[in-house]
Amino acid sequence: MNQPRHCPAVLIAAPASGQGKTTVTAALARLHRNQGRKVRVFKCGPDFLDPMILERASGAPVYQLDMWMVGEQESRRLLWEAAGEADLILIEGVMGLFDGTPSSADLARHFGVPVLGVIDGTAMAQTFGALALGLAKYQPDLPFAGVLANRVGTLRHAQLLEGSLTEGLRWYGALSRETGIELPSRHLGLVQASELNDLDLRLDAAADALASSCEVALPPAVEFAAPDVIAAEPLLAGVRIAVARDEAFAFTYGASLDLLRAMGAELLFFSPIRDAQLPEADSLYLPGGYPELHHVALAQNAPMLNAIRAHHAAGKPLLAECGGMLYLLDSLTDVEGTRAELVGLLAGDAVMQKRLAALALQAVELPEGSLRGHTYHHSLTSTELEPIARGLSPNGGRGAEAVYREGRMTASYVHFYFPSNPTAVAALFAPDREDAIANTSNRRTVAPTLDHLTPVGAGLLAKRP
Repeated sequence: MNQPRHCPAVLIAAPASGQGKTTVTAALARLHRNQGRKVRVFKCGPDFLDPMILERASGAPVYQLDMWMVGEQESRRLLWEAAGEADLILIEGVMGLFDGTPSSADLARHFGVPVLGVIDGTAMAQTFGALALGLAKYQPDLPFAGVLANRVGTLRHAQLLEGSLTEGLRWYGALSRETGIELPSRHLGLVQASELNDLDLRLDAAADALASSCEVALPPAVEFAAPDVIAAEPLLAGVRIAVARDEAFAFTYGASLDLLRAMGAELLFFSPIRDAQLPEADSLYLPGGYPELHHVALAQNAPMLNAIRAHHAAGKPLLAECGGMLYLLDSLTDVEGTRAELVGLLAGDAVMQKRLAALALQAVELPEGSLRGHTYHHSLTSTELEPIARGLSPNGGRGAEAVYREGRMTASYVHFYFPSNPTAVAALFAPDREDAIANTSNRRTVAPTLDHLTPVGAGLLAKRP
């Protein structure tokens, strides 16, 4: 019987989105890492961009925690495994602390992780203390660690904010509004870590600024109960899966890729922008990303377009999510009106919008089984194709995303979280689909075991020597 594990932990939350949670979480991770501690960071809810930054800050892989998409048992396993090797666990919340169902507060309460409230101190003095007290006391049973001020002006400003705290609330320091600390963003969120040449300089500057504003200390230790771990079955043993990965296609969950490997698949990464051919593979995975920023270059790589068409014509499995689906359409037009003709396996066209088109958690019933995930996009697609399924949001969020299928090709705006139903995912990628679907009956959701993981994926799941 596995024993509980203990590790200092805190969940970084805020009154609303846009307060700088990722900057603060990254600064804390880099600060403690620079002091020689092993830091593991998690992100609440669906997100691809924040984890890229947090991985650079902590030097370790970042996984999602979510009571619905990831599930309570899988979230428990991830935290327990991390507690076995980490000196500090940081969890970045999503939206405002109490927003959504389930919320960041729900997750913090369930696992007993104290909340660190991040408040944007711009144009604020004593009111900072009122907001801090509201976060701490709104739900009396919520464990609360203290508060940290972001985007402060001067040292005097930070002192005013600290002095406004009442009822023993702990001050965790402050970050200034200096542009060298803030992380730039674009329409889906932060700019990808690989695009920021000065990212490490920004992270170190933020860590130094935080260290100069408070006494650096670990939060209290949290007890993480041991989970039930079920080894993954080798449903994809020997299957070679080509996975798109470059500036245009980078939105993949580490846990999803770990699961494919745990089920026996070999992952072969390639660039639809630069490579002239696909790796020799049985199946193809086109994840989301920013194809709209690279659609002209994608259109000009005719050999790759032809290779993907040939893969589909051969009856091989293909899963395309969001940006990957846009790549399969006849054309994609950016916000400036530049149109590019793409793969053309899905009859339809997409046009980028300046406003958000859809944002919601999604549950989809496919012939292979039920999968959970989310949708988040700024494009609108026009097509006469009839969907085989539509997503359903558990909390009434916008979007009932369509799932399209042509032969072995499955495409949707939904970003699927593979561990939500490993056997359904195996059926999507397995060369012999009928046998794979038959194998999905009466199976339990499983977690990948350490033996099947790559060194990167194993980072949170084993105690390093």
